[in-house]
Amino acid sequence: MKTIAIILIGIITILAFIYGPGALKIYRIMHLYDEDKISHNFINMRDLFTTSESIARSTKAKAIPKSNELFSLPESYKFDGKDQNLESALKHFKTDGLLIIKNNKVIYEDYFNGNTATSKHISWSVAKSFLSALVGIALRDGLIDDINDPITKYLPDFKGTGYDGIKIKNILQMSSGVLFNEDYADPNSDINKFGRAVAAGTSFRDFAKTLTNHKEQGTYNHYVSIDSQMLGFLLVEVTGMPLREYLHKHIWEKIGMEDDAYYLSDDKDVDMALGGLNATLRDYAKFGLLYLNNGKWDDEQVVPSAWVDASHNMDAPHLQPGVNDLSSSAWGYGYQWWVPGFPDTDYTASGVYNQYIYIDPLSDVVIAKTSSNHRFTAEKEYSKAAHVAMFRAIAKSTNSNL
Repeated sequence: MKTIAIILIGIITILAFIYGPGALKIYRIMHLYDEDKISHNFINMRDLFTTSESIARSTKAKAIPKSNELFSLPESYKFDGKDQNLESALKHFKTDGLLIIKNNKVIYEDYFNGNTATSKHISWSVAKSFLSALVGIALRDGLIDDINDPITKYLPDFKGTGYDGIKIKNILQMSSGVLFNEDYADPNSDINKFGRAVAAGTSFRDFAKTLTNHKEQGTYNHYVSIDSQMLGFLLVEVTGMPLREYLHKHIWEKIGMEDDAYYLSDDKDVDMALGGLNATLRDYAKFGLLYLNNGKWDDEQVVPSAWVDASHNMDAPHLQPGVNDLSSSAWGYGYQWWVPGFPDTDYTASGVYNQYIYIDPLSDVVIAKTSSNHRFTAEKEYSKAAHVAMFRAIAKSTNSNL
């Protein structure tokens, strides 16, 4: 075993010498989710990968007020046909942070696994929901003419690729028709090829141009993270600024985000729009509160209320929750927001390894959760369904306990 370890170290050293930082990034990706490292890695991504300049905390940073009323988590939640222990589940799914807001006040906040109130935790695909808000703002401000426009109207260099003629709306709703395998457990999946290609120096943009179209757009819901990256390219084009600056100007500053944040980026300094946002749990929760309040913060309509509604309104058969021949997911989908369904009144931002911003308008509740669930690839759908059951039990509990 010692000889094998020496050989591996030697190979990595040679690769690092030949290929430079790219080889080291690939090695880090290979070990990013190791059980003994994952929690530390998820709150220290800046030490591991290329990142953007910081998104500065708001000049009017202000904490969400804490409730004076005591709240305790419910002991159990109903799932898989029986009562499950909530505390055990939170441990099993490697919860790094949990924050609950009720009636615009924090009623619960706790951190685990080395995570703290000021840790910048990777959001993964929760970042897509921030991206959606920015598209809605750009549309309101006339920077995008119509979401039914083909994206190649604004990004002509994508003509002749899988995104040629694809409507912005279909990209928002993960219905582009682009062929993509998002299975993190499959080393040969497109999402894993994407990670390795970027680590080796391929730009986000160049990788996106390699994808091909598979189905008629607007007819089938299939999760393609590069769809979200395309929305990031769109925003950079129409705003004339990096995504991080647009996010700071229109969300971070306006709703008083308490801490700095940052994106993972490629070697061209392009922000990883599809899942590279790193921020504190409190600021994730604050974004959820913005949506709970229909896009309004204090006296300003930060995100158009009609856009907030449309973001979790599934307006076509292929977007509906449940077993659906027109979708590869059992959850419904809006504008980069998920709708678990049954009932369709709550919705969530969701990222791999169990990151969430859950919103229940009926209970007036927001739940933000960061995690480092090393088991995620083996229990993906189970863990997602379990979290919805947990969140619904918590939201219901707030109605009776407060």
